[in-house]
Amino acid sequence: MKLQYALGAASAVVAVCTAQPALAQARLFDIPAQSAVTGIPAFARQAGVQIVAPAGGLDGKRTRAVKGRLAVDQALAHLLQGTGLRVGARNGQTISLVADTTSDARFSDTALAEREAQAEIIVTGTRVAGMRAADSPTPIQVIDQNQLKRTGQPDMIQSLAQNLPTVQVQAFGSDLQAATQQMRLRGLSPNHTLVLLNGKRRHGTANVAVAGGVFNGGAAPDVSFILPDSIDRVEVLQDGAAAQYGTDAIAGVINFIQKKADHGGTINATAGQYFDEGGETYSVSGNIGIAPFENAYLNLTAENKRHDYSFRGDVNPLVYGPSAVAQRYLSTYPAIAQMPDYPYVNKRLGDPQSKQTTVNFNGGYDFGDVELYTFGSWAHKIVRARQNYRPPDVVTSANGTPLFPGGFAPVLRGDDTDYSFSAGLKGNLGGTTFDIASTYGRDEFAVYVEKSANASLYKDKGFTPDTFYDGTFTASQWSNTLDLTHEFDLGLASPLTVAGGLEWRRETYGIGQGDPASYYASGAQAFIGYGPNNAGGHHRTNFSQYLDLAVKPVDGWLVEGAVRHERYSDFGDTTALKLTTRLDLSSAFAVRGTISTGFRAPTLGESFYSGVNVGTVGVSGLFPPGSNAAVSLGFGGLKPEKSTSYNLGFVFKPARNLSITIDGYWTTIRDRIVMSGSYYGYLGNACPEGYKESGAFDANRCGVYNADTYAIYNQQAVLDAVAASLGGEIPSYILKNLAGTRNVDGAVSIQTFVNGMDTRNRGIDLMVNYKTDLGSLGGIDWSLAANYNELKVTKVGAPPSKLYQSTINPAATALMNKYSIWSWENSFPKFRAVLNAFWTMGDFSLNLRENYYSSQSTLTSISGVDFVYKNHAAFITDLEAAYQLTRNVKVAIGANNLTNHYPSKLPYDKIRKNQYLTGDRGYSWNGYLTDGSFGINGGYYYGRLTLTF
Repeated sequence: MKLQYALGAASAVVAVCTAQPALAQARLFDIPAQSAVTGIPAFARQAGVQIVAPAGGLDGKRTRAVKGRLAVDQALAHLLQGTGLRVGARNGQTISLVADTTSDARFSDTALAEREAQAEIIVTGTRVAGMRAADSPTPIQVIDQNQLKRTGQPDMIQSLAQNLPTVQVQAFGSDLQAATQQMRLRGLSPNHTLVLLNGKRRHGTANVAVAGGVFNGGAAPDVSFILPDSIDRVEVLQDGAAAQYGTDAIAGVINFIQKKADHGGTINATAGQYFDEGGETYSVSGNIGIAPFENAYLNLTAENKRHDYSFRGDVNPLVYGPSAVAQRYLSTYPAIAQMPDYPYVNKRLGDPQSKQTTVNFNGGYDFGDVELYTFGSWAHKIVRARQNYRPPDVVTSANGTPLFPGGFAPVLRGDDTDYSFSAGLKGNLGGTTFDIASTYGRDEFAVYVEKSANASLYKDKGFTPDTFYDGTFTASQWSNTLDLTHEFDLGLASPLTVAGGLEWRRETYGIGQGDPASYYASGAQAFIGYGPNNAGGHHRTNFSQYLDLAVKPVDGWLVEGAVRHERYSDFGDTTALKLTTRLDLSSAFAVRGTISTGFRAPTLGESFYSGVNVGTVGVSGLFPPGSNAAVSLGFGGLKPEKSTSYNLGFVFKPARNLSITIDGYWTTIRDRIVMSGSYYGYLGNACPEGYKESGAFDANRCGVYNADTYAIYNQQAVLDAVAASLGGEIPSYILKNLAGTRNVDGAVSIQTFVNGMDTRNRGIDLMVNYKTDLGSLGGIDWSLAANYNELKVTKVGAPPSKLYQSTINPAATALMNKYSIWSWENSFPKFRAVLNAFWTMGDFSLNLRENYYSSQSTLTSISGVDFVYKNHAAFITDLEAAYQLTRNVKVAIGANNLTNHYPSKLPYDKIRKNQYLTGDRGYSWNGYLTDGSFGINGGYYYGRLTLTF
């Protein structure tokens, strides 16, 4: 028995029955998400077709919303997504639906057409409803939920990086940077990519990246709190979009679209570890869709995951080996040799330990023309990162007795609580679509130091805690938006789409005070706590308006233009522009291009972050750019960045199963915000005149005296500023060694965020997709994604006016020294490619991913001579095999970096040998080039069990 849905009016039925099929013809649809029992008839009426469905086949199912001008077959495919139904046959204007129970027809012409229409309708980068990624005038990649799952490690940021070569991920982070991984698009800053959840701006992390490298200053959203199991797809716009979404979208936009299913669910259990040692990981996650009542949906996802330490370092020659300093330590403190894991006492190099619990939700209620929606997340993450080993003489009593006879290695702990909530109304009234929403998000990052001590407190008072609360970073964002869209028929090839809107946003950033013991004098070892002088709260507001126009003047030519005006309470007004066009020269070939401008105000974290790190041989401070200390040294406050971007691309579809896109881009950024170079108040081996020949202990390790060099690295103003931040004095062990003479390994330095340079990024993106039908052997989805990206520093800002400026070696006192510039230009591969093959045959599937990374390099100085060392080009293979045991049970095993490949080692003779022989602790953690995109841990092997219901 069949149920038939047709147009209600008799005359309309006759017209439909006598008309020729026009399923490819575009029609204007406005169908909200609803029960399939009412959604299918509504679609039939608006499409002018008859639809036949199995009896009872619509019960308990919901159809998706379909809005905008779409071809009938494309709109129907989108409507049916997630219902378990598909088109079985077409006869004139009659369409028959059947249950989608077969998987072997995945490569039939019908299945290909339906899947293409379902998977690639985008909402990012355009205000035109119903646009597919293949028709976009800007480069956009769509990653579906299945691609996210096939990346092994249960982490969103790794899923993106393994699928998209334009995404670069921080491979290793020290200190607090280990707790929040950052990513960037096209070699720009993490702060240049706008992250959206369901089209709404996501709040940033409170944990600003300050531990060094090209990710410094990163305060982008922590996407590990967006669960892969909650996501339907990810849309990645690889083009400047400041005029459309906000002035920080200079590199592009990543939009995570959550599931809206109101039935069914999955449970995933994953476990794995590194081949060589450590990194044991497990994750249990679940997703369920429910319909609390008619026309409502609620989709819930929860995950609990754990990841253990890894260690990829070496022995610590500070307390092991033939050096004079090691022998002195071992003879003075024999308990060192009894330490656990001796001589591998410095375990800084490797992954931190993390524990994370996350909940995501997405829900809504359909009133008919209006939908009430809400979504959000809550997460708690605890991360522990090992710090450098401290020898016994670092913490001693007033009479010199060590608190730790064998030394100690602190652990830096971050407790991160993150939550967000969005609610809104969207719909269509009188032909105008509207979306009004409010979103609040907050991140609280509490910092603790464990297994540590306060050396000054112990020496002065005879006691010290071993665990310190250092303070809490907080960041919040409250945004309120109104978006309106209306189509006007001007008699052109398509209606004129006019979109406009408003946004008001309030942002906050604060540093909460720690325990008094954490900031007393020299403070807690590894990370000094925040006292009343550093703590405080800051906020600003932003109000913006935008207008977006899109039209096809003639068939095959799309033109879009956007303008956005923003007013910041702290940085004033700015206007961003974008012009986009696409010309389809044929059904198989198109040209597209964009020109856009952008503006990025400094994040509140960049403006107000403050921190001092007290290490085993050095103290390094990061002063807020506008603080009294920074201003006294000649630094000034920050000003906004400005950008200009160009994009030119081609879309080629020579066959139904083959598509190719090539996009070239050129982005210039002026007054780019980066961390300055280090300015020194003390550098131990830059010794005063005559000291090298004095015969004092370790004096022979001093460099040859040079008055200019001594002045560069021993600036009293810097020493005084750092001492003031530590309560008035520098810890004595920084300046003096075990023998009481000059510590040639000691260092005292400061940095701050500055408008340090102008940059130019240019490159090419390539994307190729192909599908192969192997008949009885199934089929293969092929994809090739490649990116070439080149960054050039075109200008360096002026150095601080009140510090010493060398006329003999100006580069040594420049705002950005040559080593930093080299890092920006060369520390990441310029070329990366990902070739992926996904083969399915019945219940079996195999995913093979081959990653290519071109070489990268670092510039360093060895005994005053510059030396370049390379991480050589590498192929990294990922493999996953899966089998559907039953209708509801699927198992998978796989490997990331199947061949257990490591980055290139630093040359022993030129670098590491001297470190070992002189007792330099750097030997224990600099065996590899840690900027390598594929990490320092080698192969990761895993298994996954999936239950579907």
